[in-house]
Amino acid sequence: QLQLVESGGGSVQAGGSLRLSCAASGRTIRTFAMGWFRQAPGKERTFVAATSWGGGAAEYADAVKGRFTISRDNTKNTVYLQMNSLEPDDTAVYYCAADRIFTRMASGRADYRGQGTQVTVSS
Repeated sequence: QLQLVESGGGSVQAGGSLRLSCAASGRTIRTFAMGWFRQAPGKERTFVAATSWGGGAAEYADAVKGRFTISRDNTKNTVYLQMNSLEPDDTAVYYCAADRIFTRMASGRADYRGQGTQVTVSS
Protein backbone atom coordinates (compact mmCIF):
# COMPACT_ATOMS: atom_id res chain seq x y z
CA GLN A 1 0.00 0.00 0.00
CA LEU A 2 1.05 3.57 -0.67
CA GLN A 3 0.47 6.12 2.08
CA LEU A 4 0.42 9.82 1.24
CA VAL A 5 0.73 12.64 3.77
CA GLU A 6 0.32 16.27 2.76
CA SER A 7 1.81 19.28 4.50
CA GLY A 8 2.40 22.96 3.86
CA GLY A 9 -1.15 24.23 3.85
CA GLY A 10 -2.17 27.37 5.70
CA SER A 11 -3.68 30.81 5.40
CA VAL A 12 -2.37 33.43 3.02
CA GLN A 13 -3.54 36.67 1.49
CA ALA A 14 -4.45 36.93 -2.16
CA GLY A 15 -1.35 37.24 -4.30
CA GLY A 16 0.72 35.18 -1.90
CA SER A 17 2.39 31.81 -2.33
CA LEU A 18 2.41 28.43 -0.65
CA ARG A 19 4.31 25.23 -1.30
CA LEU A 20 2.57 21.97 -0.56
CA SER A 21 4.51 18.77 0.01
CA CYS A 22 3.35 15.17 -0.18
CA ALA A 23 5.47 12.55 1.52
CA ALA A 24 4.87 9.00 0.36
CA SER A 25 5.63 5.83 2.27
CA GLY A 26 5.05 2.13 1.93
CA ARG A 27 6.09 2.00 -1.73
CA THR A 28 8.25 3.96 -4.08
CA ILE A 29 6.46 6.59 -6.16
CA ARG A 30 8.74 5.87 -9.14
CA THR A 31 6.07 3.71 -10.77
CA PHE A 32 3.22 6.12 -10.15
CA ALA A 33 1.95 9.24 -11.78
CA MET A 34 1.47 11.75 -8.98
CA GLY A 35 -0.96 14.60 -8.70
CA TRP A 36 -3.05 16.99 -6.69
CA PHE A 37 -6.78 17.43 -6.35
CA ARG A 38 -8.76 19.98 -4.37
CA GLN A 39 -12.19 20.29 -2.85
CA ALA A 40 -13.72 23.63 -1.97
CA PRO A 41 -16.55 23.89 0.58
CA GLY A 42 -19.80 22.65 -0.91
CA LYS A 43 -18.17 21.62 -4.18
CA GLU A 44 -16.95 18.41 -5.75
CA ARG A 45 -13.32 17.37 -5.71
CA THR A 46 -11.52 18.55 -8.85
CA PHE A 47 -8.23 17.89 -10.58
CA VAL A 48 -5.44 20.42 -10.09
CA ALA A 49 -2.20 19.01 -11.52
CA ALA A 50 -0.38 15.78 -12.32
CA THR A 51 3.12 14.70 -13.23
CA SER A 52 4.26 11.56 -15.01
CA TRP A 53 6.52 8.87 -13.54
CA GLY A 54 9.79 10.58 -14.30
CA GLY A 55 8.46 14.12 -14.12
CA GLY A 56 8.90 14.70 -17.83
CA ALA A 57 5.26 15.49 -18.43
CA ALA A 58 2.83 17.61 -16.47
CA GLU A 59 -0.80 18.55 -16.81
CA TYR A 60 -2.74 21.33 -15.14
CA ALA A 61 -6.32 22.41 -14.70
CA ASP A 62 -7.08 25.58 -16.67
CA ALA A 63 -7.80 27.46 -13.45
CA VAL A 64 -4.22 27.08 -12.19
CA LYS A 65 -2.14 27.13 -15.37
CA GLY A 66 0.68 29.63 -15.15
CA ARG A 67 0.32 29.96 -11.37
CA PHE A 68 0.89 26.44 -9.99
CA THR A 69 3.83 24.12 -10.65
CA ILE A 70 3.95 20.44 -9.78
CA SER A 71 7.28 18.69 -9.25
CA ARG A 72 8.56 15.46 -7.80
CA ASP A 73 11.72 14.10 -6.20
CA ASN A 74 11.66 10.35 -6.56
CA THR A 75 14.79 9.99 -4.43
CA LYS A 76 12.87 11.55 -1.52
CA ASN A 77 9.56 9.89 -2.41
CA THR A 78 8.00 13.34 -2.32
CA VAL A 79 5.82 15.46 -4.58
CA TYR A 80 5.39 19.22 -4.42
CA LEU A 81 2.90 21.81 -5.53
CA GLN A 82 4.21 25.36 -5.75
CA MET A 83 1.27 27.77 -5.72
CA ASN A 84 1.86 31.39 -6.68
CA SER A 85 -0.48 34.33 -7.20
CA LEU A 86 -3.07 32.67 -5.01
CA GLU A 87 -6.67 33.77 -5.30
CA PRO A 88 -9.63 33.40 -2.90
CA ASP A 89 -11.10 30.82 -5.32
CA ASP A 90 -8.08 28.61 -4.59
CA THR A 91 -9.39 28.09 -1.06
CA ALA A 92 -9.89 24.34 -0.63
CA VAL A 93 -8.61 21.18 0.92
CA TYR A 94 -5.76 19.93 -1.27
CA TYR A 95 -5.22 16.21 -1.68
CA CYS A 96 -2.15 14.42 -2.94
CA ALA A 97 -2.89 11.48 -5.22
CA ALA A 98 -1.20 8.65 -7.05
CA ASP A 99 -2.26 6.52 -9.99
CA ARG A 100 -0.55 4.02 -12.26
CA ILE A 101 -1.73 5.82 -15.38
CA PHE A 102 -0.88 9.50 -15.90
CA THR A 103 -3.66 10.25 -18.33
CA ARG A 104 -6.33 9.05 -15.92
CA MET A 105 -5.62 11.65 -13.27
CA ALA A 106 -7.01 14.61 -15.20
CA SER A 107 -10.37 12.83 -15.25
CA GLY A 108 -10.33 12.52 -11.48
CA ARG A 109 -9.06 9.00 -11.16
CA ALA A 110 -6.55 8.07 -8.48
CA ASP A 111 -5.59 4.76 -6.93
CA TYR A 112 -4.41 6.46 -3.75
CA ARG A 113 -5.20 9.73 -1.99
CA GLY A 114 -3.97 11.45 1.14
CA GLN A 115 -6.02 13.01 3.91
CA GLY A 116 -5.62 16.54 2.63
CA THR A 117 -4.27 19.88 3.80
CA GLN A 118 -6.30 23.08 4.08
CA VAL A 119 -5.40 26.13 2.02
CA THR A 120 -7.23 29.37 2.77
CA VAL A 121 -6.74 32.49 0.68
CA SER A 122 -8.20 35.75 1.94
CA SER A 123 -8.92 38.80 -0.17
